[in-house]
Amino acid sequence: MTTTLTKEAPGPVEEPVLRKPPTRKRLVPYWLLLPGILWLLVFFALPLVYQASTSVQTGSLEQGFQVTWHFQTYLDAFTEYWPQLLRSLLYAGTATLLCLLLGYPLAYLIAFKAGRWRNLLLVLVIAPFFTSFLIRTLAWKTILADDSLVVDALNALHVLDVTSWLGWTDGERVLATPMAVVCGLTYNFLPFMILPLYTSLERIDGRLHEAAQDLYATPATTFRKVTFPLSMPGVVSGTLLTFIPASGDYVNAELLGSTDTKMIGNVIQSQFLRVLDYPTAAALSFILMAIVLFMVTVYIRKAGTEDLV
Repeated sequence: MTTTLTKEAPGPVEEPVLRKPPTRKRLVPYWLLLPGILWLLVFFALPLVYQASTSVQTGSLEQGFQVTWHFQTYLDAFTEYWPQLLRSLLYAGTATLLCLLLGYPLAYLIAFKAGRWRNLLLVLVIAPFFTSFLIRTLAWKTILADDSLVVDALNALHVLDVTSWLGWTDGERVLATPMAVVCGLTYNFLPFMILPLYTSLERIDGRLHEAAQDLYATPATTFRKVTFPLSMPGVVSGTLLTFIPASGDYVNAELLGSTDTKMIGNVIQSQFLRVLDYPTAAALSFILMAIVLFMVTVYIRKAGTEDLV
């Protein structure tokens, strides 16, 4: 007796059914984002809308301000205060360049050469944040005083002769000059340049430097072809974090400068608190924001990276 075994045809393969998570779980990310969104709406979007409406108002503090869509305020404000606006961009750009020239070597040292001293150096970088911004700026009045050692050294090296010829100092005096304002901006915003640069440099794989050495690249070539291009996100982030707040700063120009070195931040502060011309102050704020936003957009595109640290 023979038994014949027959294979049964395989049945249809059932595809796994992907079940959607419950509605409550799908809403969890949105609930987590809600506090941040509310914070931005209350403390950023709403004040921005209020300032936009203020900029097109007319009237006075005694009679009250009315929204009359008076866009002429923008043209009048720009026509009258364009020197302070241009001066602010010049001071901020100079301070940003100095921060980059000073901060990049220090960030490189901390990232690649510091060794066990890395954490200590990072603490020293952020140490100025332990004191008030106002106190740090006032300290420069003593550093740059007429009889200080720093000014005596600059005079001995004939540095002030060059800066005076350029119009950045007044003879042998540094305080109440553009140089004093730029020094204050550079010092106060230098950590904002160093920290992004360090973060970007620290991410670079050391094996890339070894590969460059194996290909007989000189240290200068390695830096130009490997290190600096890979640190561009930090360069872009650092320059933005320095230039944007420096362009609207008014404390350094108020404490270290004079009437001839007033920045646009000083004008806005005066219009808000002294002159009480709120529409002009709001219009100047939006003009500054528009110019900085345009410059930042162009800069990011020219830099060739949008990967910010």
